[in-house]
Amino acid sequence: MTKRYWNITLEEMMEAGVHFGHGTRKWNPRMAPYISAKRKGIHITNLTRTARFLSEACDLVFDAASRGKQLLIVGTKNKAADSVERAAIRARCHYVSKKWLGGMLTNWYTTETRLHKLRDLRTEQKTGRINCLPKRDAAMLKRQLSHLETYLGGIKYMTGLPDIVIIVDQQEEYTALRECITLGIPTICLIDTNCDPDLADISIPANDDAIASMRLILNKLVFAICEGRSSYRRNS
Repeated sequence: MTKRYWNITLEEMMEAGVHFGHGTRKWNPRMAPYISAKRKGIHITNLTRTARFLSEACDLVFDAASRGKQLLIVGTKNKAADSVERAAIRARCHYVSKKWLGGMLTNWYTTETRLHKLRDLRTEQKTGRINCLPKRDAAMLKRQLSHLETYLGGIKYMTGLPDIVIIVDQQEEYTALRECITLGIPTICLIDTNCDPDLADISIPANDDAIASMRLILNKLVFAICEGRSSYRRNS
């Protein structure tokens, strides 16, 4: 894997509140190596380790993007959804920001069938065919299209299983993480002090509740992905 410099500073991470963990009563003992202190009943994350693992994650996504691989970003809680959508669109990645449907990856055949249906309905809407149907049938298809757009709109161009999955909140997206583990898909995961650092391939210790913290981590990864995409285009 290519080693590069990603300009990750402790100052910007502190400004974004990346170092703030959960209360000391609400923690996973496996996170002990990633915690540097306790302050006013809150665990403080060791930002030196955050910078190290974030840098490793940037190297991984840069290499993947420079080889034209498919990346998927997952973050469905309200605080994360907007940042996930913006990051994915900027980096031209697939994303899930509303709800993870169980089996989305492990039952890929069903997901693919739904994606075909979504594309067909979008085509029918664009060509005006839906509006030519009886009102009741048209309304039913429009509801179906709206439902599919809500939950699968971020992966509508995904043609197969992703090569890497970036997960913004381990506990919130545990089902998605387990599916990736089952399928052997490499994962990058933001982990707060109440998470298990041993589940993902690269775990980035960080505050997964603050929007500024999540946005900073995603921005670093997006920059690395965009750099990789540029390299891929130059070498094509």
